Amino acid sequence: MTDETQLFVDSWDPSFGASFEAAGGGPATPSSTPVDPSVEIPAAEWRPVDPAPGVPAPEVVLLVDGVRRIDASLWTAEPDGASYPGVAASYAAGVVRCDLGRGAAALAGARVGRGLFTASPSAGDVVAGQIRYPVHRVGGTGELARLQAAVQGPLTELEVAVSGAARTDGDLLVVDGPLRNRRRLPRAIGYIKTQHSQYLDARLTSVVTRMASGQRSPVFALRTSWGGWSWYLRLPVSTGAPWAGIVRVECSPDLTAEEAIGLADLSLVTLPRFASSPYKDPRAPQNLVPIAGLERRLRAMLGDGRLLHRVLTSTVRRGGRR
Repeated sequence: MTDETQLFVDSWDPSFGASFEAAGGGPATPSSTPVDPSVEIPAAEWRPVDPAPGVPAPEVVLLVDGVRRIDASLWTAEPDGASYPGVAASYAAGVVRCDLGRGAAALAGARVGRGLFTASPSAGDVVAGQIRYPVHRVGGTGELARLQAAVQGPLTELEVAVSGAARTDGDLLVVDGPLRNRRRLPRAIGYIKTQHSQYLDARLTSVVTRMASGQRSPVFALRTSWGGWSWYLRLPVSTGAPWAGIVRVECSPDLTAEEAIGLADLSLVTLPRFASSPYKDPRAPQNLVPIAGLERRLRAMLGDGRLLHRVLTSTVRRGGRR
């Protein structure tokens, strides 16, 4: 270690990983995604952006999130002697409505879903006590990672349903995580709190890492089929670590550049007020306070995982399926 090297301790509890995932392709590893950094400011003039004067925070902010859990792993015995793996999963989505004018937050809606995810051509719904796991066919041979990833689709549909029912005129919808196929939702931004990839070159990244709390980067464009408009933002944080408190925010590629810049300005006067504190949350400040409370509520709604595992085991042993 040279005399110039500095070390910082990540504010996140290590049991949650790190706020940047360097070991798995984190910000030190460049992404191959084509980027246009000159959307808002020419690349040669990049600098941290302060809150735009006169931009008011929205009166209502909706924060939506989802949780999922694998209740049990299963195997099928097919009539032809073949066997396929499967997972019985529970998932839930909810939305918190924050009225900034009144300083009040409340659960605006939440729903639970369950499913049996398998590539088996013959498996049917599983009924464990009063709980039904509808079958979801998954293509391929049924690799475990593929089965677990298949839960994201129904979970996203649930998030869209609960957030759509809670929308009001002039609100801002904050989706915890990438927008994915929620890009068509109006006035919506995706909030990515863990940085897995470095989209910018070293010079532009240095602009991001020297941002002060309450500043953002200029808007840039990710030129891919799944990309869109994006920017970085630093939440209130006390540590001086380069990536401390930095989140990436994105919005729909269907918007104009001017609309994306408007959402970036809006996010800068909105998101920092929801930042969590280290003594309350092991993923502070990125794990927003309403999201943390929503996650706890949703996990409770999933029910006791150990009990469901026992009931599933008993049901399968008896040969009960439908």
